[in-house]
Amino acid sequence: MKFYKDHYDVFVVGGALAGLSSALMLADKGMDVLVLEQHNLPGGVATSFVRGGVELEATLHEMMSIGARDNRLKVGKFFDDMGVDIDWLPVPEAYHASLPGLEVTLHPGLERFSREVDAAVPGTYEKVLKLLKLCDTVYNSVNILSVTPMSKPKMLLKHEQFVKTAGYSAQEVIDTFDLPQKAVDLLAPYWIYVGNRLSDLPFTVWAVLMADYIGYGSYVPRKFSHEMSLKIAERAEEMGVQIEYRQRVEKILVKDGKAYGVRTAHGEEIHSDYVICSAYPNKVYTSMIEPASEVPAGAIKAVNGRKLSVTAFSVTMLLDKTAEELGIKDYNVFYGTTMDTDHIYENYKGLGPYEYLTCICLNHANPGCSPEGTCVYSITVLPLADGWKTVTMDNYDETRRRVAGEMIDTMSKYLGTNLRDHILEIVIETPMTVNRYTGAWNGCIYGYSHSQSDNIVARLQTAEAEKFIRGLEFAGAHCISGDGMGPQVTNGRKAAKNILDDLKAKEAAKK
Repeated sequence: MKFYKDHYDVFVVGGALAGLSSALMLADKGMDVLVLEQHNLPGGVATSFVRGGVELEATLHEMMSIGARDNRLKVGKFFDDMGVDIDWLPVPEAYHASLPGLEVTLHPGLERFSREVDAAVPGTYEKVLKLLKLCDTVYNSVNILSVTPMSKPKMLLKHEQFVKTAGYSAQEVIDTFDLPQKAVDLLAPYWIYVGNRLSDLPFTVWAVLMADYIGYGSYVPRKFSHEMSLKIAERAEEMGVQIEYRQRVEKILVKDGKAYGVRTAHGEEIHSDYVICSAYPNKVYTSMIEPASEVPAGAIKAVNGRKLSVTAFSVTMLLDKTAEELGIKDYNVFYGTTMDTDHIYENYKGLGPYEYLTCICLNHANPGCSPEGTCVYSITVLPLADGWKTVTMDNYDETRRRVAGEMIDTMSKYLGTNLRDHILEIVIETPMTVNRYTGAWNGCIYGYSHSQSDNIVARLQTAEAEKFIRGLEFAGAHCISGDGMGPQVTNGRKAAKNILDDLKAKEAAKK
């Protein structure tokens, strides 16, 4: 009996969240799907690791687009509809902002969040609430327009606020509300979750982020982000998807402008009608298409014209005391010497010391995430990859230890506790770690930068024109919905929908 079938309806390269979500959706429609994953487990960066016999979360800070069980948002509803049962835990606050002159904890809920900003910066309640309601309106429009062709004028007329704000940066729209700088500083911390400064971040993207996190709150899986990928994979196999691990895809086979299969590192040639690929287009169009002559010139221009977003440097520690004993009061702290996102962005181009840190104590959302009497604390920055390209094999270890030490010492001073004295286990993740483990281009976790010159609105309009090879779809952080684990699920569903729409169009053409 052959290991692989002679032919599949769809072949998925990569078993991370986007690829697995594609497989789920296609299998639900009765399609024959094969997923090949290069690692021995699914999930990509949605994974965990074990140190000292303790499982630790590797990457997820908080998950957007889940919603409460009785009011699911699009990602949570998709999991429910597909029969993927995940034990979601609500994150207790939006974030704590520790900025010059500000120590403020803010909670989800447009009204509550606005009143908490007003308590810190009196007289701002109505303006902040109006801004957040604008974000919510744009958020609802994006959810509709992301699955509706934007070429339909009548659809755009129904989304006036979306159209009015689409050409402006987050900073430009925020400025129209004439808020005191301290209030703006309290509204700005989430910029890091999309990796671009407010002056160049499209308001549309910032609005979606704020409306989702602030309006509906965020969640984490009780059994870490790996619970998502494992349960999606398990459910996909129950639905008939074939998933094989330790299988690396080397080439995507193309003939006459149409993808028709793949070749693995072991030399197997597997044929399919469609291919969904998790690898960055940079890698696909420069080294994975076979023969190379099938790569259109426009594809190379497209990837060269896009700017990669941020990568990641993170320190995760298992500490020997509880969060309360160590003075760690909040789940999520954004700590910075400034909230000038232009300045922070420039600072992130180097190798530290970094001036803006994201700190998570998972125990505040998931008390059982570590053994009794301990806690898990992570400190993360999202630098640009270019600075890390200067690191060599000779100075890599020294550089990562120095940067990690600087981050630990900064938060030790903030907490009034020397964290070094309490470390049971420590793991340092660098851009090189991300690149080696996932194969992500330059270690980028957030795909292509969402900027004024390359934003979600433009991408929605040009999506069809950028399908350079028929039958080839992409699913990952580099796709239209962008970064984060929630958007990965959305990107995967979009790739599956494109295939289903293409099949529907072919059936209609036959009639």
